[in-house]
Amino acid sequence: MLTSPANPLLKDLRRAIARGGLTDQGYLVAETFHLLDEALRSNLEVKVALVAESALAAVRDRLGRSSRIRLIVVEDAVFRKAADTESSQGVITLAAPPSWTPDQALCGPGPALVLNGVQDPGNAGAMVRAAEAFGASGVLFVKGTVSPFNPKTLRAAAGSLFRVPFIQGLEVEEARAALDQRGIPVYVTLARGGAAPADADLARKCALVIGSEAHGVSEPLRRGGAGLTIPTAGVESLNAAAAAGIVLYEAQRQRTTAS
Repeated sequence: MLTSPANPLLKDLRRAIARGGLTDQGYLVAETFHLLDEALRSNLEVKVALVAESALAAVRDRLGRSSRIRLIVVEDAVFRKAADTESSQGVITLAAPPSWTPDQALCGPGPALVLNGVQDPGNAGAMVRAAEAFGASGVLFVKGTVSPFNPKTLRAAAGSLFRVPFIQGLEVEEARAALDQRGIPVYVTLARGGAAPADADLARKCALVIGSEAHGVSEPLRRGGAGLTIPTAGVESLNAAAAAGIVLYEAQRQRTTAS
């Protein structure tokens, strides 16, 4: 039973949440029962599950008697101080993050999704969820984009970040070079002036670039890329996550029709 907020493990956990990344020991922080389930389903190496005292029975029931996952029980009041959510379910999973190569993220049959300056973790996680739902090959988190290991990003992705290949930390020019080296044509989402997604050839292997809502797509990724603009009525533009979902769906629709 952990009863002190000063416990080194809990301090490491709070630092990871505060900086929106991994713990000092390199583990991702996945809060909620659903992410515990998804981590196990995705065969992540679960280091430990921190469990609020009041949630211990529920966690044990969920895992089953044969589970070999190490559980550390935390006094409820101490757990609430460590948790990232206001109404915590009482379980936080620390797991080794998945590791992918650029080819795994870029060279599958579906489009590659490129996040360029997307800083809202909820939007980024929702985009990765859409990427999995609509058959994207993987995701590039270009430098300046929120970390895929931000606990809020992980929750919004709802387990997809445990399975969808992704690469993080590439500079914008490096990301563009990685696409060019593999001969992947680039489509850039624009608020106005681009072709409707239905009028573009998204059935072929391509990269779909989503920029920040404040600044759009940076010049190195716009250069030589074809613009895509989603037709709307009554509003000027869509939330970045909604736009990504629409374009990814259209790419899947075209691939399905072409086959």
